[in-house]
Order: sequence, then structure tokens, then C-alpha cells
Amino acid sequence: MTTQSATGPYAIQVEHVDVRVGEGPPMGAYLARPADPGPFPGVVVGMELFGVDAAVRDVCDRLAGLGFVALAPDLHHRTAPGEELARDPAGRERGFELLGLMTRTTVLQDVGACIDHLRASGSEPVSMVGLSLGGHIAYLAATAFDLAAVAVLYGGWLPTTDIPLGRPQPTLALTPSITGKVLFLVGEDDQVVPPGHRSEIADALREAGVDHEVVVYPGAGHGFLNTDPAAAADAWQRVHTLLTGVGAA
Repeated sequence: MTTQSATGPYAIQVEHVDVRVGEGPPMGAYLARPADPGPFPGVVVGMELFGVDAAVRDVCDRLAGLGFVALAPDLHHRTAPGEELARDPAGRERGFELLGLMTRTTVLQDVGACIDHLRASGSEPVSMVGLSLGGHIAYLAATAFDLAAVAVLYGGWLPTTDIPLGRPQPTLALTPSITGKVLFLVGEDDQVVPPGHRSEIADALREAGVDHEVVVYPGAGHGFLNTDPAAAADAWQRVHTLLTGVGAA
């Protein structure tokens, strides 16, 4: 475990941990937490296609600095454990190959194991923050687990069956099972989450009576957390408010 300088009110500690998933090999994960003894609320961080890379670890570090125990599992651990892909066309192509090997059942097993891991270490409540692919997974997890809140940043394919995670029925069809709060953040120019999909998501959340907020950032594209400083700053404020509202340190 290493201690890092503060990324918020708290100095943080980070380490790589193994999370037990069923009877198979453990799943690697990146853990960032406040250096203070706590306890602190837990947050599962859903990675993008590229694995638990520097950008995902930075999200964990920022959450830890704000007073949360953040755990980012390697959701490719069954097919390409520990692989971090470059954020370039080749890396994206490989990421989509690995995405095609994910199933709803195995991903929910992974997220459930992370929730159990956080709770076993004293973190309550547990929420989830997901980025792109991880955003889809966060929404899916909200339909299956007692998560206090989920922040979905530009999560794609929710109304479709285009990816295995969206089968047999679209993940959006499971919306009535959500019990926690949902924050959906997306850029106006996001090609992965077009306007029609955004409308379907907002309608599903409203019709199911889910406590939610949908925010569309003018002029922002997919992945704005790393490319649009103004949208990213507002997103971080909203995520912090969401997580604080359900149980902050």
C-alpha cells in the first residue's frame, strides 16, 4: 500500500487487491481509500473498455480524496487479466473484442463480489460510479443490487441488445427494479448515446418512479470527463453531491 497526497480533503492510500469471485481465480482490483481509519462509504468504479488504466485509477483517487473507499475491478479478468489497453484505434478494437466476451451473469457476479468486499471491510452504504462501458454496468448493477446510488457517465447501449450485457432484454427494460438514486451524465454530441437513447432512458426512469437526474452537457462528446474541463468539473460536483446525499464521510 502506498500513501499519496490529498486529492480532496483526505490524504489517500492506494493498493492493488484481489477480490474473490465464486470458486474461480480472484479478480484483480485497484483500491483507493482515505488514509484516515474511517469507516467510509464504498463506491464500486466501473471501468471503460480499456481496463483499469490511469484514467480509471484517477477517478478512484479523486473519490478517495473526497472521503470514499473506491474499488475498480478488472472486469476483463476472465479473458485478459491485468490488460490495460491504449486509448487509440487498436486499443478500442481490442476493447470491443473483450466486451463481446462479457456476459450479464459474469459481470453481475463481479460487481456483487466487489459490493461484498467493500461491506466486509466496513464500508456502508455502497454506491457505484461507471464510465462508458462501466456506466452501462453501473445501471445494470442498480437493477440487481441494493446500491444506494449510481452515477452513470455516458453509459451506452442501454436501450438496445447490441452487446451481450444487453441481452436477453435491453438493460433499460430492467429499470423498474432500481431502488437507489440514479444520476445520468452525457454529452450533447455523444455518438454512443444519441438523443433518441437519452430520451428513452429519461422516460424509463420517470415511468418507473426512480429518483433520478439526467444532465446533458452542451457541446460535449463521449468521454468528456477526460476531454472537457468545464463539463468534467460540473460532473464531479454532481457526483460528489449524489454520493454525499446517500452517506458521506
